Amino acid sequence: MTQTIDTDVIVLGGGAAGLMCAAVAGARGRRVQVLEKTRRVGKKILMSGGGRCNFTNLYSGPANFLSANPHYCKSALARYTPADFIALVEAHGIAYHEKERGQLFCDHSSKQIVRLLLDECERAGVAVHTEVDIRNVARADNGNFRVDTGAGVWTGAAVVVATGGLSIPKMGASGFGFDLARRFGLAVREPRPALVPFTLAGQQRESFAELSGLGLDVEAHCHEASFDAGMLFTHRGLSGPAMLQVSSYWQAGDSVGVDFLPGVDARAWLAERREARPDARLSTVLAERLPKRLAVCLCRDAGAARLGDARLKSLSEDELTAVAARLADWRFRPDGTEGYRTAEVTIGGVDTAALSSATMAARDVPGLYFIGEVVDVTGHLGGHNFQWAWASANAAGQVV
Repeated sequence: MTQTIDTDVIVLGGGAAGLMCAAVAGARGRRVQVLEKTRRVGKKILMSGGGRCNFTNLYSGPANFLSANPHYCKSALARYTPADFIALVEAHGIAYHEKERGQLFCDHSSKQIVRLLLDECERAGVAVHTEVDIRNVARADNGNFRVDTGAGVWTGAAVVVATGGLSIPKMGASGFGFDLARRFGLAVREPRPALVPFTLAGQQRESFAELSGLGLDVEAHCHEASFDAGMLFTHRGLSGPAMLQVSSYWQAGDSVGVDFLPGVDARAWLAERREARPDARLSTVLAERLPKRLAVCLCRDAGAARLGDARLKSLSEDELTAVAARLADWRFRPDGTEGYRTAEVTIGGVDTAALSSATMAARDVPGLYFIGEVVDVTGHLGGHNFQWAWASANAAGQVV
């Protein structure tokens, strides 16, 4: 006989947003049940930050998020700030540190954040179920929701969808939340991988294959976005924080620009080096600021191997200007990205036009809420996506 559990709130997904929302709602006296399809909750939390979880960013704000409606995230972020989550972390006695640029990490383990969330759920009387295969979500005859699973049936007045996006399928990611939104008539903006390494193809991939493992600080830009961070050459293409950041703004066919000397006037620097070392070869001088292998490859990739071997005093003004321009704005056109397999997040998702910015509720489906990564709000690298998970979860948890 199929077991039926009646409750107030059914949270689909036991990740960061789902557990946070459950704890907030449970603390208000709501009967809450969390249904997680995998064997353990918080898998992406556990793997984040190299196992130490970059759980928020001191400077997280609306400017750190992408959405078709850039104003949508403002309300939730204003009502649950990084300071609010930090206070929760401190209340649980979790030691943490700032790594760089406001990024906060646990001193010891990501497991501490999962434990925090589970302890908060336990304190609030929340029931957390794992290995629950959700088969159908529908309206029951009495107006409540009915969630049919392989482990029984749950019914309740509210359903919170916190199932995440498509990123890292080995962690259990799927398009379930997007499909559910569509079934209830909500629009979904086309999802794609974000915060993901680029791949190169053809001659460009061959040219830089020997640089695999080499990294340096650059300024990368695509469209209106620009990020000053590290770049890493891989056997497939380009990675590192700078590339991951601009990947969120990149679309197939776009080019990406890289300034190899951020903050430096490349033309003025080359002119100064020519004055100081007229007999030095260009590739040798470039190696003063760039890894030697990269200096040689940049000259070769530009079809200017002759310039690389040329002495500075032999370079014309036009040639010096051309080299400077290449250093300041090296352009490449990615063949693609490594896809959802390695993408940290999914950009796109449930259209915010269908949701209340104050509560995360579906405007036309009373009792249905969407939070976290399943929504068309995507943060920059560095703890911002966790802050959106906490903030959106709190917004829904306060009213669900």
